[in-house]
Amino acid sequence: MKKNLVIQSDFGLADGAVSAMYGVALSVDEDLNIYDLTHEIPQYDIWEASYRLIQTVDYWPAGTVFVSVVDPGVGSDRRSVVAKTVNGQYVVTPDNGTLTHLKRMLGIEGVRIIDETINRLPNSGESYTFHGRDVYVYTAARLAAGIIDFAGVGPEAETDTIVELPVIEATKDDNCVSGTIDVLDVRFGSLWTNIPRTLFMELGVKHGGRVEITIENAKRVVYKNILTYTRSFADVNVGEPLVYVNSLDCMAVAINQGSFSKAYSVGTGTEWKISIRKAPKIIYE
Repeated sequence: MKKNLVIQSDFGLADGAVSAMYGVALSVDEDLNIYDLTHEIPQYDIWEASYRLIQTVDYWPAGTVFVSVVDPGVGSDRRSVVAKTVNGQYVVTPDNGTLTHLKRMLGIEGVRIIDETINRLPNSGESYTFHGRDVYVYTAARLAAGIIDFAGVGPEAETDTIVELPVIEATKDDNCVSGTIDVLDVRFGSLWTNIPRTLFMELGVKHGGRVEITIENAKRVVYKNILTYTRSFADVNVGEPLVYVNSLDCMAVAINQGSFSKAYSVGTGTEWKISIRKAPKIIYE
């Protein structure tokens, strides 16, 4: 039975790079099922590549092989690896931090370093700048087609040697939960935080309740306001901001039918801090 092959990159679709990767995979086995995760990762943005994997990988069947190519260090001595998740999916990628969220939030049970003497596109040995085509998708296709098994990728590596990007854990302090803005819901401009719903629920806020949101960048307050905690966008008026639980079971901030990130020039990463606290009751005399 042929397995699924899912590809993400920062290549975009303006030239033939993605098509070349498809061609290599199909030259290994024409019956492979090939899909795109995304090719719109911002150039060189390893953090977003890592996040898009955790957003997607575990919804695919065991045995699915992913290729992630966001590789600013291509041609350097960084490792090329295949990781196996605890639920049986495989990720073929440079070991540059792309596996950060999978390791932390899902779990990785094994890692193999790609042996390029076996798992490299024939006659590509003098090319050092397109490992996505020559090494990663070629290895992934061989794995998905059953030409090699996991052990056939190359030598085993310890999972604790995987390169990880710096992460700041979400915390709770009295009546406030704090975290970072990890990534955007790109098309709609919502802010996805690393604050788990379970931690937020310790504030005792119910749907329809009000919370105070503070967003900071480098200790400068960018946004502060009282918002409604809702089940969905339709629970507030068009143009009104809201707090909700996103598809990764973490807290998010949005504008109904608008872009929060554009409206307030909010970015992502560990320097973008967000805190949420139960809004105080206002008594009018």
